[in-house]
Amino acid sequence: MQLIGVDVGGTFTDLVFADTDSGRTEIHKVATTPEDPSRGIRSGVRALCERFSIPAGEVEHLFHGTTIATNAVLQHDGARTGMVTTRKYRDILHIGRHQRPQHYSIRQEIPWQDRPLVQRRHRIGVTERLVPPRGEVLVALDEDEVRAAARTLRDAGVEAVAVCFLFSYLNPEHEERARDILEEELPGCFVTCSSAVSPQFREFERFTTAAMNAFVGPRVRRYVERLASEIAAEGLRADLHIMSSNGGVATAKMVSERPVMTLLSGPAAGVLGGAWTGDIARRERLITFDMGGTSADIGIVTGGRFSEASARDTWIAGYPLLASMIDIHTIGAGGGSIAHVDPGGGFRVGPRSAGAEPGPAAYGRGGREPTVTDANVVLGRLHRDYFLGGEMRLDESAAARTLGTLAESLGLSATEAAEGVLTIVTSNMANAIRSRTVQKGIDPREYALVAFGGAGPLHAVDVAVELGAAEVIVPRYPGITSAMGLLTTDLKYDTIRTEFQVSGGVDLARLNADLAAMEGELTDRFRADGIDAADITFVRGGDLRYVGQGYELRVDFPPGEVSGAALASIFERFHAQHEAEYGHVFTESAIEIVNVRVGGVGSMPKIARPRPRTGGSLAAARVDTGRCLFRTASGLESFDTPFYARDRLPAGERFAGPAIVVQQDSTTVVPPGSEAMAHEHGHLVIQVGERKGEHT
Repeated sequence: MQLIGVDVGGTFTDLVFADTDSGRTEIHKVATTPEDPSRGIRSGVRALCERFSIPAGEVEHLFHGTTIATNAVLQHDGARTGMVTTRKYRDILHIGRHQRPQHYSIRQEIPWQDRPLVQRRHRIGVTERLVPPRGEVLVALDEDEVRAAARTLRDAGVEAVAVCFLFSYLNPEHEERARDILEEELPGCFVTCSSAVSPQFREFERFTTAAMNAFVGPRVRRYVERLASEIAAEGLRADLHIMSSNGGVATAKMVSERPVMTLLSGPAAGVLGGAWTGDIARRERLITFDMGGTSADIGIVTGGRFSEASARDTWIAGYPLLASMIDIHTIGAGGGSIAHVDPGGGFRVGPRSAGAEPGPAAYGRGGREPTVTDANVVLGRLHRDYFLGGEMRLDESAAARTLGTLAESLGLSATEAAEGVLTIVTSNMANAIRSRTVQKGIDPREYALVAFGGAGPLHAVDVAVELGAAEVIVPRYPGITSAMGLLTTDLKYDTIRTEFQVSGGVDLARLNADLAAMEGELTDRFRADGIDAADITFVRGGDLRYVGQGYELRVDFPPGEVSGAALASIFERFHAQHEAEYGHVFTESAIEIVNVRVGGVGSMPKIARPRPRTGGSLAAARVDTGRCLFRTASGLESFDTPFYARDRLPAGERFAGPAIVVQQDSTTVVPPGSEAMAHEHGHLVIQVGERKGEHT
C-alpha cells in the first residue's frame, strides 16, 4: 500500500512517500505557500511523484498535518461568528472565570475580552432551559425566537453560528433543534453545537470551544474542499485524512464539521514521529523537540504514552478549550526567529519570525533582519553547498551583514553576536522544556531528547546540556519527522460524558451503561468511515478529583466492565497520580468521577520500520572540512570541523565532536566534547558532553 504524508510548516512543506509492502521511503521539501497552502501541497506532490517515478494514481492514502485552524486563531482571522444561547447568558464568553491570566496586573490583556471570538452584538439569547441532573426540560425551546435570531444574524453578514445552551451536555435536544432551524434559515452557514463539540460541564470553556469551532469552521471547510480538489487535479484518488490534536487522524468530512480538532495538527504529528523514532531506538522516556522555521514544539512521551493536556492547561492563543489534545508546549523559537534589541536595551530572539518570505537573510530572498539561521551561518555550522541537499545555496555575506548590524548596536563582534543569538534561543527552549518536565515532577535528565524539524538537530545538544540530559536522538529524516509521524498513527475519535459520581455511592450500572453507549457512538462513527468492527479498539478513562477540588486528573480505566474491584483500582491509580503531580495525597477523602471518556482507534496502514543498513566509512562520509566556532571554557573558539554526509555514515562507528552532519532536510551539530554514532536503523545517537557514556 502506498502512502503520502504532508506536513505544512511556516517555511517549508514536507512530504514523505512510503510503500508499506516494499519498505521504500522517499522524501521531498518545497517552499510553503502561506497565502494558500494547498497550492504548495499540490506542487510538492507533483514534484515528489515526478522525482521518484511514483504513479500518483496508485497512492491510496494521503495524510496531512495543517496549521490552517491554528493560524486563524493566532492571527484572529476567522469568520464573522454569531451565537445563539440561553436568554440572559450571552455574556458568559466575556465574563469567563474568576481566574485572570496575570493575577496582579491592572494592564493585562484578556484575550476573550480584548479579541472576542463572537462580538457581543452577534450573541443572541433565546427562551429555553434545561436543568440537572439529567437535562430535564424546564422551559421549552422557543423556535420562533430562534428563527428571529437567524434572520438578525443573516442581516449582520454572519458566516458561522455556535449554538450554546446551559446544561446541553446533559441533553442535546434543544441545541440540535436550534441547529436544524438555523441551517434551514441560513443555508450555507457553518452551524455548530457545543453539545457535539464538547459535551461536558464548565459553560465558559464549552461555549468558548464551540465558538472557536465556528470561528475557524468556514476557513477550514473551504481549505479542505480546495485541497481535495488540488490533489485530485494531480491524479491522486487517495483518501484524505487530516491530523487531529489527539494524536490520531480524522476524515476530511469529520474535520470539516469539527475543525477545532486540528488546532494542534502539525505539532501532534511531530510528537508521533518523535515517539516512533524513540521506539525504534528502544527508548521509552522521550522529550520530543521539534524546531522549525517559526516555532519550537515540545512534547513528553513516557512508556510509549503521550502526555495529554488537562482541562486546566488546554489553551490556544489565550483561549481555554475543552478538547482532546496531546500536551504540547509551543514557543516562538525557530530558524527564522529574529534577533533584536528591545526598547529597554535587552538582547532578544523571537518570537517574531522572518517566515517563509522573505525568510532569513542567508536565503537570499531579501531578508534584512538577523535570524537564528543567519547566526548559524556566521558561526560556520551551515554549509552553503549542502543546505537542503545543495538545492539552496546560502548567501553567507548577507547573513554576515545582518549580524554585523546587530553586533554594532550591542558593541560586539559579528561572531560574538551570532553566538549570543544561539545562547539566548537555547535558553528559551530549555526553559520551555522545564515548564513541561521539572515543573510537573519529571526529571529531564532521565529522558532522551529527540530532536527534529529543520532546525532542531542544529541546537539539540546545546539544549540537552542546559537540561542535563545525557542523550540526543536525531531521526533518520529530521526535517520531515512530522510528515513521517502522520504515517505512524490511526484513525482516532474521542467522546466524553459528564458523570458526577462520588466514591462510596457509585452507580456501577449507570457508569457501565454510559461507557457502553459511548463505545456504540464511536462504533457508528467508524463504520461510517469504512472501518470494520474488527479493526476498532477502545480505551477508557475518566477525569477524577477529590470532592471540593476545582480541577481533575485523567485516569485510565481497565478494559471491560467496571466492577467493584476495578473501581477500587481506579481510585488507587488516582491517589498515585495525585501524589506524583502535587506531592501529596488524601487517601481518606472522597473521590469524584467528574467525566468518563472513551477513545476509539480505527486501524490504518502505516509506514514500515526502516531496514537495517550496513557498510560505509567515516573517511567516505566526509564531504568537507570547515572552520566552525563553538563556545568552550576558554571562550569562543574556532575548530577545523569535518562535515559528514548523513547517508554515508557507517552504522555503529562512533565519532567525536566537533562535527557537522549534513543531509537534505536538516543539519546536525555535534559540539566539542560530545560523541555521535549512526544507528543501523538510520537514527543518529549523540552522547552529550560530560554525561556521554551513561547510555548505550
